[in-house]
Amino acid sequence: MTVPNLISIARLLAVPVLVWALIDGRAGLAFLIFIVAGISDAVDGAIARRFNQRSALGAYLDPIADKALLITIFVGLALLGDLPTWLAIAVVSRDLLIMAAVVLSFMMGRPITVRPLLVSKLTTLAQLLLAGFALAEPVLGLPLAVLVDVLIAVTALLTGLSAAAYLVEWLRHMASGEPPMHREDESR
Repeated sequence: MTVPNLISIARLLAVPVLVWALIDGRAGLAFLIFIVAGISDAVDGAIARRFNQRSALGAYLDPIADKALLITIFVGLALLGDLPTWLAIAVVSRDLLIMAAVVLSFMMGRPITVRPLLVSKLTTLAQLLLAGFALAEPVLGLPLAVLVDVLIAVTALLTGLSAAAYLVEWLRHMASGEPPMHREDESR
């Protein structure tokens, strides 16, 4: 068990606290969890690289923790009416479709190697910015509605483009075995 893995596990354990904070109307705590999770994600990656603590477990734990937090934020904010429900469904569906493609490929004897696509990195950035600003708006009392609306449109567009790009990559892989499908996050 490495320090980066322990940090990733801590991020996973923060998910139920984040759910409670959102449901209980504790916007400040939800925003704080988001900020601490972002910092801890950067720290665990830096530790893994600097001290050569990369591991196979970490390669799975880190993106699972990140996705669990992002999905929790999108679903929670959609249920609270702070983000459109259709967007939360799109974000969650994209990730579920990617996971289903990986599992199906493995089950069919065509396992895939996953690496990040540029559009996927941009999608993740847009999702993080939207989540951050949507969580920050009630806490900081800033008029961020216009910025949040723009980020909703950008996130929706990039989520759709990313899903389509992964689908094309997966279909190519299944038809010819090349090129390999890409993954959200680089392994540590």
